[in-house]
Amino acid sequence: MYNRSDRSAVAEWWRTIDRWFLAAFIVLIGFGVVLSFAASPSVADRIGLNTYHFVERHALFLIPALAVMIGVSFLNPRQIRRLALIVLVISVVLMIMALFFGVEVKGSRRWVRLLGLSLQPSEFMKPAFVILCAWLFAESKRRPEIPGSLIAMIMFGAMAALLVAQPDLGQTVLLAGTWGAMFFIAGLSWLWIVVLGGVAGTGMLGAYFVFPHVAGRINRFLTGEGDTYQVDTGREAIIGGGWLGKGPGEGTVKRILPDSHTDFVFSVLAEEYGIILCSVLVAVFAFIVLRGLLKAMRDQDPFQRFAISGLVILIGLQSTINIAVNLQLMPAKGMTLPFVSYGGSSMIAVALTAGMLLALTRRRPESRAGRVQFHAASRFQPAS
Repeated sequence: MYNRSDRSAVAEWWRTIDRWFLAAFIVLIGFGVVLSFAASPSVADRIGLNTYHFVERHALFLIPALAVMIGVSFLNPRQIRRLALIVLVISVVLMIMALFFGVEVKGSRRWVRLLGLSLQPSEFMKPAFVILCAWLFAESKRRPEIPGSLIAMIMFGAMAALLVAQPDLGQTVLLAGTWGAMFFIAGLSWLWIVVLGGVAGTGMLGAYFVFPHVAGRINRFLTGEGDTYQVDTGREAIIGGGWLGKGPGEGTVKRILPDSHTDFVFSVLAEEYGIILCSVLVAVFAFIVLRGLLKAMRDQDPFQRFAISGLVILIGLQSTINIAVNLQLMPAKGMTLPFVSYGGSSMIAVALTAGMLLALTRRRPESRAGRVQFHAASRFQPAS
């Protein structure tokens, strides 16, 4: 596409970008567009909106999402860290504002209105938190006198407290799982594993007794009693779709589930397009996670190793939770499917995550030049 003599920023970006990651994200975006047409018109009709209200908004959100993903992918690791710090500070301020002035939906205050749009700050906090924790873990490795791991613990405690205050237990579980995996990759001792595992277990037990809606969801999941309409309907739709599905537009779950275009979009995919296409979608998420972990394992820079691992784990764990809820393998969490579910904040935040991942996995020209110089110098060293 570009010849080797072209040294423009775009040409250098194209030569160094991980095109497999880029292709995987574009495939997920394609799934999202198709399922927006499949799932959202029935929801819009049911609540009295224009039939293609959510389709149009999904397409509208794609423009800034793609701009964010591509724009961020041009940055170098130092710029990624600076961007993460700015995003985290702004997100925390908005999360605090949401507690006092936010829009209340189903008893939770997770959204703030800015310029006529509803924004969920916690979505943007997650990738920024991952990047800064990766930097703290890396600095702790480089310079043991810096208490990077301790600062990361304090920062996690602060973020978790803000999420619980909203309350948003699903995002808390997601953040805790991602942070715990990063801590383990960074060389967490078994003592800390036991301690933090105990804290996590105590926290989940406390949430069961403190938050009635959490207890209700867990009880319904364990006993099958109470209002399990959405999860039961979603699972039945997946079973009814079979291997090849009922065909585009022939599904019924989208006509009766209020969250069919968000939390239960996987059920719509299964019913209309079948288990085979669902397996393709799962394989794309698995590819992103496994390729990211493989690249992280080969990376010599501790920051990039921890950051790449954390970002792909964040994407993989969020998609796993959403799909597991659809399959009735875990209690309902209210978690979107990255790039596929409808939601402006979620889509742009996932685009930010993808952009950071693309930026950190680029082949750095300066690194290649440095290796060439090193090998050239070593060839002319006299034998001892």
